[in-house]
Amino acid sequence: MPFTIDNPQDTIRATRRSLRAALPDYKRVFREVEGAIAAQVDAIRHDRARGADTIPVFDYASIAADDVDPHTIAQLKTRGACVVRRVFDPQQASDWNDELGEYVEGNRLDEVLARRAEDRYFGTLASNKPLIYGVYWSKPQIAARQSEALTRTRVFLNRLWRAHSEGRQHFDPDVVPTYADRIRRRPPGSASLGLSPHVDGGSVERWLDPYYRNVYRHVLSGNWRDYDPYDAAFRPDVQEIASPAVCSMFRTFQGWTALTAQGPGDGTLQLIPIANAMAWVLLRALQDDVPDDSLCGAQPARALSVMPEWHALLLEAVTPIPQMQPGDAVFWHSDVVHSVEDVHSGTGYSNVMYIASAPGCAKNDAYLQRQLPAFLRGESPPDFPADHFETDFAGRAEERDLTALGRAQLGLD
Repeated sequence: MPFTIDNPQDTIRATRRSLRAALPDYKRVFREVEGAIAAQVDAIRHDRARGADTIPVFDYASIAADDVDPHTIAQLKTRGACVVRRVFDPQQASDWNDELGEYVEGNRLDEVLARRAEDRYFGTLASNKPLIYGVYWSKPQIAARQSEALTRTRVFLNRLWRAHSEGRQHFDPDVVPTYADRIRRRPPGSASLGLSPHVDGGSVERWLDPYYRNVYRHVLSGNWRDYDPYDAAFRPDVQEIASPAVCSMFRTFQGWTALTAQGPGDGTLQLIPIANAMAWVLLRALQDDVPDDSLCGAQPARALSVMPEWHALLLEAVTPIPQMQPGDAVFWHSDVVHSVEDVHSGTGYSNVMYIASAPGCAKNDAYLQRQLPAFLRGESPPDFPADHFETDFAGRAEERDLTALGRAQLGLD
């Protein structure tokens, strides 16, 4: 169910007043949290300076063998992100990249883009949007989503969360529903096409929605050391303000799979790899230097921006992902701040398929019921601008292209 606010400024004023009254020592608690986050920022800067992996990197083979190193898992949970090498064979990923290029060019999508629906979800970010195409139902995307390897990888990620807490079972980690997302095809030399640091899946809702406040209940009560970013309690219940490109599924991790080689400088992903950074962001908005009707610039129906004027500490930890090869995948916790480089100074295309990790739960089942007709008709999924480019595209995936796993993941069975 969408979350609605009739008067955002008045609601923000009242909510800030209520949250500060419930936490009279909000200044002291914020200083404590800031010290803990600053220590993580320093550790990240130290890792970068000595050339160590700031974001843990490991091979898919260790997932397949159920043998991921415990130290790697601990680092993954602290940093809230990972790179999984060779989820797909590099040649397979390169072939998918070629097939997607033929799909886009053969259906003359660049010409169709002139009539794309307006998407202002990232409207408050300093940079413009990257070259993301409203393509959801190509055969390579379907093949990747329903693959055994990527499914096993997402089950591994889902299991990092506490699926049972507060006396409830929040989700089934072994069920991986499909959240159909887009592709990026970014040519070399493209500039000013990045995304400034932000978090998806809710902005002002994190303070205003009662369920979101329950997600962060330990932070907002001052018991911030009890906050576990991997505790799924209340997360499948949160409500988002409806907007094109806002995600209304519960994702444990966002992610994408590389179709081309890419890395730092290639106009690609950057992360602030601190899984519990949202605790600091939430309390930052309650401090005395923030206007009464503001939450550090958060706007309804937009991504949650992380800005220099409010969040300079976090921005010191912005870290590019390591060099990726075709078939590698990167994942980041749904609360992890991320951005996209403004300039692609590399020599080749920087192409990806966005494929996140989402578990089985009532919230996600409800979205599948709305998404399934879009697949059958070749329309844009419910969360995205209603471009419906693919309804008459030649070579679009259809029901006969689904495996048994693919059918289950789309909610067909």
